[in-house]
Amino acid sequence: MTIDFEDLKVISFETRQADKIADLIIQAGGRPVVVPSMREVPLEQNTEALRFAKLLLAGWIDALALMTGVGTRLLVESVATKYDTGQFIEALRQTEIIALGPKPVAALQELGLSPTISVPEPYTWHDLLDILDEKYPITEKRIAVQEYGQSNPELVEGLRERGAEVISVPLYRWELPEDLTPLHNAARDIISENPRKVDLCLFTSATQVRHLFKVAEMDGIAEQLREAFKKVCIASVGPIASRAIAEQGLTVDFEPDRTNMVHLVRETARRGKDLLLKKRTAFANGINTNEWRLTDMIWEKQPGKVSPAKDSVFVKACRCEKTPYTPIWIMRQAGRYQREYLKIRKNVTMLELCKTPELAAEVTLMAVDRLGVDAAIIFADILLITQPMGCDLDFVKGQGPVIFNPISTRQDVDRLQEPDATEFTYLFDAIKITRRALRPDIGLIGFAGAPFTIASYMIEGGKSANYAKTKTMMYQDKGAWDALMEKLTNVLVEYLNGQIASGADVVQIFDSWVGSLSPDDYKLYVMPHVKQLISRIDKSAPVINFSTGNPMLLPLMKEAGGDVIGLDWRCDLAQAWSLLGNDVAVMGNMDPVVLYTSAEQIRAQVQKILDKAEGRPGHIFNLGHGILPDMPPENVAELVDAVHELSAR
Repeated sequence: MTIDFEDLKVISFETRQADKIADLIIQAGGRPVVVPSMREVPLEQNTEALRFAKLLLAGWIDALALMTGVGTRLLVESVATKYDTGQFIEALRQTEIIALGPKPVAALQELGLSPTISVPEPYTWHDLLDILDEKYPITEKRIAVQEYGQSNPELVEGLRERGAEVISVPLYRWELPEDLTPLHNAARDIISENPRKVDLCLFTSATQVRHLFKVAEMDGIAEQLREAFKKVCIASVGPIASRAIAEQGLTVDFEPDRTNMVHLVRETARRGKDLLLKKRTAFANGINTNEWRLTDMIWEKQPGKVSPAKDSVFVKACRCEKTPYTPIWIMRQAGRYQREYLKIRKNVTMLELCKTPELAAEVTLMAVDRLGVDAAIIFADILLITQPMGCDLDFVKGQGPVIFNPISTRQDVDRLQEPDATEFTYLFDAIKITRRALRPDIGLIGFAGAPFTIASYMIEGGKSANYAKTKTMMYQDKGAWDALMEKLTNVLVEYLNGQIASGADVVQIFDSWVGSLSPDDYKLYVMPHVKQLISRIDKSAPVINFSTGNPMLLPLMKEAGGDVIGLDWRCDLAQAWSLLGNDVAVMGNMDPVVLYTSAEQIRAQVQKILDKAEGRPGHIFNLGHGILPDMPPENVAELVDAVHELSAR
């Protein structure tokens, strides 16, 4: 998909940068209406600012939190009415300065200063408190907070709870514009249905939201406005504006990963048409779209017996059928590179997230909504099956998955259970929820680890550099090895078939560590078990057989089975496909590290891989492995767009 509003009517309430946001909307193919919604009114008396300056110059202030660029500049101007600016700046230089985002940083640079601590995105007061906890304990510290527009009682309380003495420094307040006519008209335009005058609303501050509803209340149409928002897409620049939207009883439909105006417009333009269709479809199907989650979506009141996803672009490619473009999904497309994912993950453990069906489904759907990929993959982990088998599994910060009772003997293998599929009801429920809420023409992928990779975790106890313990058991005690692989295969058959029965259209088998083996070892110790596993999987769902690390295994992987063979970036796609033959689809295979580069480089690498595929039916684009946690979200979206645009046939 492209960055294009496709002529949608877009209203913004930006004041200070009204011309800029109008230009951005026009450049992105939208029809803008920009409505000034507030004005800055400096406080007539600078009492608090001058009091702060007196305390600072006396050496009484330990730290200063600067919340806005405008407020930072106004603070200096206010202090200059009574104190020497040079002395004030020098006193600031001796003080711990916490800057909330790039704007106060820029204002400080104008003064020749730099912040001691820069609050990371999305620049909320929560992030400010978190970084203070990490880098600057504030017990018994005296902290001044430059306020903007209105006080933030939660921030002040959070600082006090940590033992700080807080001095508030208000500098200006937000008031309604002197001319309220544009706001009155905007509220009525949002309500209007015949003709419909607004498709999307962009909010770049909390005050914009409050002022819109304040004017609507003056006109006695606040409830009509709330009702109208059930069919108008709401985009928010970040968490603070989103919170104000929620306070009005509304749900934000889109919030960019980067909290700035440019990303708000670009990403909303990219996804706006789909999100608007989704919201209006949900409303037509009886959903209260002012209070809804991704998992509440209903696309069809009475779904047919055969899922349209069976003929989706993605599933057709899995069957080597012709498609109008190359479909793409991305391993770890829901994960730590996304701010929304981190917000959810902050409150639950990895296991809690995987085992809470509503949350797992929400995370799964979130990635599709944000990226516009052609398939969803259920959020889970390959090691979930090990717990009911008797393994003590947990996810340890900085280490990843750890099994605290690793297997080392035949007796350990014999003690392992072969759990009934009911042990995985939480996963099957997550798939059912996801399939219901997922757009019908988008495929849903279930998955599992392959027997070798799971066995390696069970034996090593976690990640390994050389898999020495795994290979030692494999070579030294083939009886124990085969018994372990057979148990895993039996459990995996039930696990994958349960996912298919619950609504998965395709299943993938991840053999991430099998590349550590030679072809001979794979053929003797692994292939028989993978072959057995794939042969017992429900034939209604195509199977993706994926491994990394050793292209020499590809012919044996094909022999083991699978409708699609996943390729990592270490092999040439054209050569690999030629080796595998035309009767199997392939998936891949861009190096994930390319996503650290530029849009131009991403597109060049995409084109190179598409050229190797030559437009043959059966190519599914993916990375050679998963998205890394610190990859720029906008580059991931760029990858999706590049594949769709460059492969269109």
